[in-house]
Amino acid sequence: MSCLGILQSIKMALRSIRSNKLRAVLTMLGIIIGVSSVIVLVSIAQGSAKNVTSQINQLGTNLLTVNTYSTDIELTEDKINELSELDGVKAVAPVVSGRVYVKKERTSSQITLTGTNAAYSSVRDAKVSQGRFITDLDVEYRQKIAVLGSETASTFFGTENPVGQYIQVSGTSFKVVGVLASKGSSLGQSGDNVVLVPLSTGQRLVGSTTISTVYIQGQNEDQMDYVMNEVKMSLASMYPGKSDYYGVTNQQDVMDTMSSVSDTMTMMLGGIASISLLVGGIGIMNIMLVSVSERTKEIGIRKAIGAKRRDVLLQFLIEAVVLSSMGGVIGILFGLGLGKIVSSLMSLSISYSPSVIVSSFLFSLVVGVVFGVFPANKASKLNPIQALRYQ
Repeated sequence: MSCLGILQSIKMALRSIRSNKLRAVLTMLGIIIGVSSVIVLVSIAQGSAKNVTSQINQLGTNLLTVNTYSTDIELTEDKINELSELDGVKAVAPVVSGRVYVKKERTSSQITLTGTNAAYSSVRDAKVSQGRFITDLDVEYRQKIAVLGSETASTFFGTENPVGQYIQVSGTSFKVVGVLASKGSSLGQSGDNVVLVPLSTGQRLVGSTTISTVYIQGQNEDQMDYVMNEVKMSLASMYPGKSDYYGVTNQQDVMDTMSSVSDTMTMMLGGIASISLLVGGIGIMNIMLVSVSERTKEIGIRKAIGAKRRDVLLQFLIEAVVLSSMGGVIGILFGLGLGKIVSSLMSLSISYSPSVIVSSFLFSLVVGVVFGVFPANKASKLNPIQALRYQ
């Protein structure tokens, strides 16, 4: 068929759709719901994946975490220094933590306390918005100074500048020297409701010198597997036969696991939404079969004046494709709008992917072709004499 013939078939298809507007809208409804569902659900899944990735990144860059699970082994200062001298290690931040009561005048609250060193700032990407961070001298001289998380600062000082003022930590007066920039919640835990103190001071406050967690920052992201292997070998020589008592976690492994889970969720949600498209395709087929019955006489007249079987086949096939493509376009617009509404009402992160939008539209076209073939084929096989006699 020539381009002119195809254009004529498209015009006839549009004319047929216009003459039965309600039926056309109901036919397209399945495709509209299917396309918009795919876009909204997949966008929510991808947005959640990006949100989790950014939260993991907030934990720090090029990060390894060493945890001990038993009091039989102890991460002493000498052993931590030994880890810091390994090839590929940029910085090491030992940590002691616990819950302490913080008080200022009439305000008191139980806050997470972290005792650490100056390297913690770069290892965990903890930037200060006011004042300064903990220094090595603070740790050496057991200074009673504190760096507050942004939420802790607003709880005790409101809009005042906390730097230079004092708070009571477990009954001891501490001078506030800095306030951390807000990091938000990370993996379900707030990173802003904390008090950071020098490591030596923190050990006294929590009543324990045992360091059970050490954060290690690698020099280069590409070398993290090598650095992790070095750390494991070093720990194995420090604690022979006690590999069950400690663990080394690579942040990239956590990200890879989360990425795998997110991809599975995205595929599952996309698959569920795609079922709506198949249901929409069945709707198109049903309506087109009804249309063939209604227009039997019209088909007979067309065949009687010289229309070939392929002309009739193409006419009905184009009509199905036009319906599905129009449904696809409306579904895309509806999906984008619905996504914005859902994200604002439910405070969800949404990430639109051009590839998902294009794929859902192409899928709707394929649905139109696949489910339009049977009715179109039925129409093209009608005997012109019988069709003309059809009442």
